[in-house]
Amino acid sequence: MFCCGTLLVGLLILYIIWDVNYFIRCVVTLGYGVLFQRKRKITDQTTIYGLCTTQDVDIFIRHMNNARYVRELDFARFHFYALTGIYGKIKAKGGGAVQGASSVRYRRTIPIFNAYKINTRLVWWDAKAIYLEQQFVTLGDGFVRAVAMSKQCITKVDVTELMKTYPGVEKQPDMPEDLKQWLDSIETSSQKLRKEK
Repeated sequence: MFCCGTLLVGLLILYIIWDVNYFIRCVVTLGYGVLFQRKRKITDQTTIYGLCTTQDVDIFIRHMNNARYVRELDFARFHFYALTGIYGKIKAKGGGAVQGASSVRYRRTIPIFNAYKINTRLVWWDAKAIYLEQQFVTLGDGFVRAVAMSKQCITKVDVTELMKTYPGVEKQPDMPEDLKQWLDSIETSSQKLRKEK
């Protein structure tokens, strides 16, 4: 009896001081992807699935909280890294990946208890970063509920050279217009902050 009580208290403390569900979701998402899904080309789209539960909703308990979208994007990005093998190649060269910027455009809410998928695809790269587009799509109606763009800064690795190791990706694609405008706005913000120093 004492042992069960100690275990329960230990689990409760873990849930209070750490976001245990986050780590469980990471392990399940990556484990399922690696064990049961085929590897993908770097130019392929990857997809994970989710459900808006009571833990995801906003104060009105009707739809997904804005912060949860960003959290879900993490899982989809990790899944993309694993299935395409890009993170393994980056680590093998002594590098790492860190979120440099992100932007989410919310088009329509995801109601509570609605299933959705997140599609992730590589849209462009330069020498220092890869750029991903991610879409939240509700399964019931196929509507794109939100679109996210993210800049993944790759440290200690020349991304242009890394991409040449993937078959069929010898030539860099043209930069999409929406990405160009987003990067221009980031640069404008950076210049403004430099002037304030």
